Order: sequence, then structure tokens, then C-alpha cells
Amino acid sequence: MPGAGGPAAGGSGAGASTTALVDLLNATDSRWSAAVVGDQAAAGYILATDTAVMAIGGWSGGDPAPTLEQFQQFVTDGDVSYFIAGDGMGGRADGGMSGGTESAGSQISAWVQAIFPATTVGGATVYDLTVPVTG
Repeated sequence: MPGAGGPAAGGSGAGASTTALVDLLNATDSRWSAAVVGDQAAAGYILATDTAVMAIGGWSGGDPAPTLEQFQQFVTDGDVSYFIAGDGMGGRADGGMSGGTESAGSQISAWVQAIFPATTVGGATVYDLTVPVTG
């Protein structure tokens, strides 16, 4: 059952996943409805929706998976619809640092924020990756 044990049930980030955001993600037909930095953040969205959510950077957001180049290709191919910024579901907002260098999560976050339009849905900053790149 969508939402069972997830944010709506008082899990990590309780209240951050609103009906509007869940509805937005459930309305997608891409491989991943959204991408977020970190497994912890992704878990809340996965539990609250009927969709797959990409966890960028592993548990804490610092692992190099996917790379910026791989993520850009996923976006170009239409495989991911939205990027949800911040840590509304318990993950890190910045993607963390990896060995003193900028992590893939940080690089991806910066690229998305520089290129795609943002809107607020249910208190979360959501970037629409389906809108053509403008620059």
C-alpha cells in the first residue's frame, strides 16, 4: 500500500511528503519518477509512491553513482522526470563531500539547479527535468 510505513505514517521526514508531491510522482511514466541525493531521502518517496526513485550517491549521497555524465544521459533519454532538492525525507541536501572533492551528488545538484526550472510542491523544491534545457 503506498505510504504504508513511509513519511505519511510518521517515518523519516513525516509530513514532508504531501498529497500534491505524491500525486506528481505517481503521474510520471519515466523509468524513475524523481531523483534525490541519498538513499535515505529516496526511501521516503519510494514508500509514499508507486514509483521508482533514483538515489544519487548511495546512503549518504557521497558515492560516485551515477556520475554527472551518466545522470545527464538519463535526463536526455527521458529516464527521470523530476529532481527533488534538499533533505525533506531525511537525506543530505548537498550530496556531501567525497574524499575532500565535490561528490557526484553535489555536481548533479549544481547542474540541475543551474539548468532546470524549480517549483515548490508540498514544501519540497522540485526541478522539472522534462522541460527542455535552456542554456
